[in-house]
Amino acid sequence: MNQPTRNALIGKIKIAQKQLDMADDAYRAMLVRVTGKDSCAKMGMPELEKVAEEMKRMGFVPIAKNHGTRPRRRSSADAMMRKIEALLASMALHWNYAHALAKRMYGVARVEWLTDEHMRGVIAALTKKQQKLKGEGNGA
Repeated sequence: MNQPTRNALIGKIKIAQKQLDMADDAYRAMLVRVTGKDSCAKMGMPELEKVAEEMKRMGFVPIAKNHGTRPRRRSSADAMMRKIEALLASMALHWNYAHALAKRMYGVARVEWLTDEHMRGVIAALTKKQQKLKGEGNGA
């Protein structure tokens, strides 16, 4: 069993308990109702996933901490990095999305390592995605 994944899921369940403002006795009653066990420590991954789904059903909404920090880049490309950051923020996307674009489009693992020309390509791709999300991309 993957311990970090298990611990992350237990942490998510505890965050959900706090967000839903569940008293300990109500929380444990819900655990027993869903899995037959009164503690996350006694559960396996499938049971923890059931508990997480139940908490979502009860109204838990996971919230991302942030969208990552802007990577450091040479000053000549700083304006383009700010543009990429603004596009990502407007679509609520993480910097990892831009890194994945760079990898897929140019075979370069990180946006800050791109040439200026390639960076313009990433900006164009993000702009197209933004237009598509807004419903402006007719695909004509």
